[in-house]
Amino acid sequence: MTVHFNSLLAGELRGFLQFKRSLGYRYARAEFTLGEFDRFLLKYAGQHRDWRLDQAMLAWLASKARRKTISVSADTTVLRQLCAYLRRRPRGSRFREPLWPKLPTGSTFVPYFLSKRDIHRLLELSSQLKRPRFRAALYRALLLLLYCTGIRFGEALRLRLRDVDGRSGILFVEEFKGRARWVPFHRSLALELDSYLKARRAFASVQPEERFFVGVNKRTLPVSTASHTIQELFRKAGLKPDRGRIGPRPYDLRHAFAVHRLSQWYQQGVNLHSRLPWLSAYMGHVDILGTETYLKATPQLLGLVGNRFRGRYLKLQERGSSEL
Repeated sequence: MTVHFNSLLAGELRGFLQFKRSLGYRYARAEFTLGEFDRFLLKYAGQHRDWRLDQAMLAWLASKARRKTISVSADTTVLRQLCAYLRRRPRGSRFREPLWPKLPTGSTFVPYFLSKRDIHRLLELSSQLKRPRFRAALYRALLLLLYCTGIRFGEALRLRLRDVDGRSGILFVEEFKGRARWVPFHRSLALELDSYLKARRAFASVQPEERFFVGVNKRTLPVSTASHTIQELFRKAGLKPDRGRIGPRPYDLRHAFAVHRLSQWYQQGVNLHSRLPWLSAYMGHVDILGTETYLKATPQLLGLVGNRFRGRYLKLQERGSSEL
């Protein structure tokens, strides 16, 4: 991503972005934020003759009334870092920092739990997708890949044909959020992906650099198109209302993968403390803290935990009785 800055603060914004990247930060999302602020500032300066930067920053944040509070909080963090950079520059002492609003820094969002029955229902509905005929195979493969591997929605749509090795059962996920990784998958998924590739081969080019998932343009599958189609499947399955943001999102397939994997480990009686780092690495997280977001307690999981705890308690009780 290369954002072109055009406001009166363009030089400072370019310098700030260069400074952060010299420290090793990718700062990709922040670059988008700074570009949005630059466009707002260009318009704001034209409407306010005696404008001040601190007032412009607050006005930009206030213009985001319809956005989630946590998103505005993230934009505020970028602006605060920009302010720290400006204060260190020559004549930085003249810069007046805004009185920042108090916003939450953590998300309170609770993901929607998709059961295995929900997944089967979505797959059934995907087979009914028409026009073109390729859509049914496309969305069945996409749903299965998201659920069976837990990779991110954007990562799946960026996969290229050379990244998917069905014979070895391995995906290569290019660098995203700081790291690239190899993702092994089960033979059953490999067979599903092979079936999809046969349909894809009759629909579009199969050069190694081509995207694995493609839409009607035969080159890419846009995020908006894929997201809209999957949300329509959620609605048809009765999981999401016709209006509003209630209900599951495509990203919740990643949550379902993590919770179902944890449930299976509980059933197998494995040591979760030793396995969680595996799950963290598999999902592309830097550490276990990033994985904790996905491990939400569900009624099924709580039941498994309770049964496991009860079994251990009975064993300890029997051991105590025998010692008496």
